[in-house]
Amino acid sequence: MHASTVRILLVRGMVAGVLAGLLAFALAYFAGEPSVRDSIAQEESRSAPAHQHGAAGDSAAPEEEEEEELVSRPVQSTFGLATGVLVYGVALGGIASLVFAVSLGRIGRFGPRASAALVAGAAFTTVYLVPFLKYPAAPPAVGNPDTIGRRTTLFFLMILLSVLLAVVAVIAGRRLAPRLGNWNASLVAGGGYVAVVALACLVLPANSDAVPASFPAALLWEFRLASLGVQALLWTAFGLIFGALAERALRPGVDSAASGAVPAAAGTVGEVTR
Repeated sequence: MHASTVRILLVRGMVAGVLAGLLAFALAYFAGEPSVRDSIAQEESRSAPAHQHGAAGDSAAPEEEEEEELVSRPVQSTFGLATGVLVYGVALGGIASLVFAVSLGRIGRFGPRASAALVAGAAFTTVYLVPFLKYPAAPPAVGNPDTIGRRTTLFFLMILLSVLLAVVAVIAGRRLAPRLGNWNASLVAGGGYVAVVALACLVLPANSDAVPASFPAALLWEFRLASLGVQALLWTAFGLIFGALAERALRPGVDSAASGAVPAAAGTVGEVTR
């Protein structure tokens, strides 16, 4: 694929990431923020009795100064949330567009839209869904603060393992295809990925202190369902939007005058990606 075409795909992937991020922000604000506020209120109600008991037991102790929030909750739930989701969408959109450029024409006879959907689905599964199954999201201000670093490390380790195992499964599937056929090779590679991921989930330690046992189960379920929905919407929207943008960018003769890209001699996917 010509370098200028890759550049166009990268830009369009980032644009698709921004648009998908806006949709994800809307869902996160309306569906996720209520559970976040309730979770914070739960933790504040748990810590208030202990604080009052300590103050009553030591009347001579000087009053503790309340820590001031560097960023207020209204700012965190609006501008801060939007910034985080949009930066996340742009970054992953750019990376996914490069993966799309490498994968196009090499994962089967799929057009740009189908290839974009496959890349988005694979990214959602390997980057979020599989790690989520082992280490599901926990509301902020909940759990032992002393183990945040450990929990974060384990979560990113699970992401790394999932992505690396997915890459190995794809390579194995391509090498097995000439002997087993595409369908059987895909089943063997996919089954191997699932088996090794399951083994990793058994070996890696659990985050038993991520959420206290007394935390309301319904509220925890609501938060995790919202978190899963935001990621699913983000990647679904990205796959659909980027697929349409990529198809237009790869159409012979379209945008070539403005970008300097060399149009493909024919409109097939295989010729575009050579």
